[in-house]
Amino acid sequence: MTQEPQQRKWVRKQAAPLSDAAFTLLVQGVLDYGIFMLDPQGYIISWNAGAERIKGYKAEDILGQHFSVFYPPEDQASGKPQWELETAVAEGRLEDEGWRVRQDGSRFWANVVITALWDEEGVLQGFGKVTRDMSERRAAQHALTERRRLFDHLVQAQETERRRIAWDVHDDSIQAMVAVGMRLELLADRMPEPYAAELQRLDTSVREAIGRLRSLTFRLHPPGIDRHGLVEGLSSHLEDVVGSSWGMPYSFDHQLDREPPPETAITIFRIVQEALLNVHKHAHASRVDLSIKSADGGIVTHVRDDGTGAPMSQDGSRDHFGVIEMRERAETAGGWWSMHSRPGTGTTVEFWVPNPLPLPVPALTDEAP
Repeated sequence: MTQEPQQRKWVRKQAAPLSDAAFTLLVQGVLDYGIFMLDPQGYIISWNAGAERIKGYKAEDILGQHFSVFYPPEDQASGKPQWELETAVAEGRLEDEGWRVRQDGSRFWANVVITALWDEEGVLQGFGKVTRDMSERRAAQHALTERRRLFDHLVQAQETERRRIAWDVHDDSIQAMVAVGMRLELLADRMPEPYAAELQRLDTSVREAIGRLRSLTFRLHPPGIDRHGLVEGLSSHLEDVVGSSWGMPYSFDHQLDREPPPETAITIFRIVQEALLNVHKHAHASRVDLSIKSADGGIVTHVRDDGTGAPMSQDGSRDHFGVIEMRERAETAGGWWSMHSRPGTGTTVEFWVPNPLPLPVPALTDEAP
C-alpha cells in the first residue's frame, strides 16, 4: 500500500472546519465589515471590531439597543427598520443601500445585508447583519458623474459657440463678400483693359476667399451633426469632404454595440475631423482608413493613412495645434489619445473615450442633509 503524500495530508488537515471559537475570532477581527447579530425583535446581541470602526459604538455602549438607532430620523418615522426585518423573514435576506447614522450623529452611505437565521425546527433565532461603509465609493461615483455633467456642458457650450460663429460668418461675412464679388464683376465688364483684367483677378480672389469661408463654416458646424448618429455623421463627412472635395479613397469600418450620447458622439466626430484634416494637409497620403468599435466600456477609434509618416511632435510644435486639441478632447472626455508615425509606413491616430449610459436623474433622498 502506497503512502499518502505528505502535502496531501497537510491539505486535508488544513481543510478541517473551523471551531466555533476560531470562527468567532475571525468574525470579531474583521475591520472592513460591521458584522453583528440581532435577536428576533431587532435588538443587538453581538458586535465586532468592524462595526465599532464603522459606526463608532463600543460593544458595551450598543449591546441591548434596538438596531433602529442606526437609521436617520426620517427612516425611523417611516418604519423602515421594522419593514427590513419583515422582508428578511419573508424572503430570507434583504440588501439595501442608504444613509446610516454613527454614534456622533454623522451620516455615512452604507450597504446593508440582513439575513434571517432559523434553527433546525424552523424557529426564527434572530438576524445576521453585515454593514459596509460605501461613502468613499459613493463620493467617487458622484465625482465621476459631476465630471461627466461638466464635460457634457462644456461640449454643448463649444458646439453652441461654433454654431453661432458659423452662422455669423455665413450670414454676415460671406454675404458681404458675395456682394463685393458681384460689384467687381460688374465693374470688370465696364472698365477697359488693363483695369478689367485686374478687377477680374480681384473677383477671383474674393471667390476663393468665399470658398474658404464656406469650408470653414462647414468645419465649424457640419450639417446634421447634432441631429444624426455618430456613424451617419462620420459617413457623410467622409463622403462629402474626403471623397468628393479631396478626391481621396477611404474606408470606414464601424462596430458599435450602442449609439453613444450626443456629447460623446460630437467628441469623437471632432477628433476624427481634425485627424482627417491633418492627413489632408501634412501626410501626403493616397488613402485613409477609419474604424470605430466598442471596446472596454467605450469606443476606440483609429484613423490610418498611407502617407510619408514623417515624425510629428505631439507637443504642438511645427504649427500642429490640432494635435493638442485632439489629445485634450479625448482626455477631457475621460479617455486617451496617441499617434504612431513611422517614415514610409504612414501615421495612425488612435484614441478611446468612454461610452457611458445616460445619466440618472438625481433622487431627492440621495443627498445628506
